[in-house]
Amino acid sequence: DAGADLLVRTLDALEDGILRGVPQSSDGVSHAPRLEVDDALVEWRRPAHIIDRLVRGCTPAPGAWTRLPDGERLGLGPVLPDPGVTDLSPGELRVSKQAVHVGTGSHSVRLGEVMPAGKRTMPAGDWARGARLDAATVLGAHGAGAA
Repeated sequence: DAGADLLVRTLDALEDGILRGVPQSSDGVSHAPRLEVDDALVEWRRPAHIIDRLVRGCTPAPGAWTRLPDGERLGLGPVLPDPGVTDLSPGELRVSKQAVHVGTGSHSVRLGEVMPAGKRTMPAGDWARGARLDAATVLGAHGAGAA
């Protein structure tokens, strides 16, 4: 709400002539490089807040992702850092009736939505129940692209 109030006050002040636009100098301007698919690969050893930012920053494109143990890609939707779950190793998956957690370098994140290869986006819990995962499932631990 604070941002909306500030925007309204600013637009009103511009309209009333109280504020005026000032051109921005082009000195020191830099451009961020385009995000590529490989930039969106989640490295589970990183802290939960960094993974959260990566997923948000790569949504909707190029889309954050990880690898399943069989090498298949798993697209990741929103994640929620959960400091209450600290006993998972990076990439280790825990599925319960309430949530799907993945360990990170700090504490777990709760998966919101996932997109299995060739399928539509779905709630992480629905995916996990249908995927028949075993207790030792670790995300991102496949081949040379392991994260």
